[in-house]
Amino acid sequence: MTSPNPTEACPTGRSTLTAPVLRSGSAWLASAPRETQETFLAQLTDHALAALPWLFEFWALPHQMPPSGDWRSWVIMGGRGAGKTRAGSEWVRLMVEGSRPLESGRAKRVALVGETYDQTRDVMVFGDSGILACCPPDRKPEWQASKRKLVWPNGAEAQCFSASEPEALRGPQFDAAWVDELAKWKKAQDTWDMLQFCLRLGNDPKCVVTTTPRNVDVLKDLLARESTVQTHAPTHANRAYLADSFLAEVESRYEGSRLGRQELNGELLEDVQGAFWTSHMLGACRVKELPEVDRVIVAVDPPVTGHAGSDECGIVVIGVTHQGPRAAWRAYVIEDASVAASSPLEWAQAAVAAMKRHNGDCLVAEVNQGGDMVKQIVRQVDPMIRYQAVRATKGKSARAEPIAALYEQGRVHHCGQFSELEDQMVQMTLQGYAGKGSPDRVDALVWALFEGMIAPTTPGGAAAIRTL
Repeated sequence: MTSPNPTEACPTGRSTLTAPVLRSGSAWLASAPRETQETFLAQLTDHALAALPWLFEFWALPHQMPPSGDWRSWVIMGGRGAGKTRAGSEWVRLMVEGSRPLESGRAKRVALVGETYDQTRDVMVFGDSGILACCPPDRKPEWQASKRKLVWPNGAEAQCFSASEPEALRGPQFDAAWVDELAKWKKAQDTWDMLQFCLRLGNDPKCVVTTTPRNVDVLKDLLARESTVQTHAPTHANRAYLADSFLAEVESRYEGSRLGRQELNGELLEDVQGAFWTSHMLGACRVKELPEVDRVIVAVDPPVTGHAGSDECGIVVIGVTHQGPRAAWRAYVIEDASVAASSPLEWAQAAVAAMKRHNGDCLVAEVNQGGDMVKQIVRQVDPMIRYQAVRATKGKSARAEPIAALYEQGRVHHCGQFSELEDQMVQMTLQGYAGKGSPDRVDALVWALFEGMIAPTTPGGAAAIRTL
């Protein structure tokens, strides 16, 4: 690689973000002989040296740089810590900054959309790799909390939005947008659609999407469009800026697993062959609102142990309508309240809290591993709670099969998106669980739906321990 010209690092009147003459400059400099490094630094003027930390093209990894060509949406898809947020922040700079602090850039009105307003503000604006942290002092925008806006010295604005409130995007208009973690939004399709109607200012409005991949329709549809370009990188690509202990821990624990491929490698995973549930099936069963239900059931799949390496404690809340004949009954998954690395008392408290949040009628708990101890722990937290013990007499796949049939019949719906639960569901097959560890969330779901849809309690009472 030819060495960059240090005298062009910040020529008079030029933005700190323009033509990528210093693209991959840091990689070149890091691998150059010490003599070359010293010569490069010695040739920098004071102005160039002051500008160098803010020249993102000099420091950026290849997946963090905008692709060339004509595009409307740029999807930066990568693992956790791959530098997606930094790339999004720097792209906003690229769009709004002019040659000088008071000169206009390519965009004047930018939409910032995160999963919630708090996440938009805390990650995209104030985060360690957020916009404020990336802007040089003479171009740093002012945060106007009451208006949820960033305002640059040149008059450009960036307004924050929550993906939980798609209707808030009805009315504003923008010439650029940065969307973060699209694949995990609960109202992803509605919010994305509303945003498209807002991108109507200027000659060439563009949108950048930074996200960890998930097998959801809104992301797959976006990637399939001719107007979309994509860059990708695993977590390891950004290792220079990550703690060695973090990389060692997550790679040793998750490398090779489905979760690791998604969260570390940044892979968009398709459905497992022969799975009881598919992403399409789960997408089709989603509803926006919970109707009035006759029963609310909380099911618990307790872990054997309660330390950092233990399985999760699956806790799932469902609502059931029992109107009409049995074939007309419907179930609604309301919440995945599962907890990890919890002691018996902690998971019992979490389960009871879920009961109180949703005014639950019954707490169902599997007792294969704990027996009477499970009941005693629950009673310690709330002695008045209605408790139902269940015991597994079949394997996980055999128990899941009749529950999957309820989904196929269109009798079970999800009130929103439950990513971690659904990730386990699409890996349950007749041959067993294709993922790593135990599908504790699915187990809790199975017990809840079994109690609510297959073996409901009769007025005359039921056996103390139900089996499945």
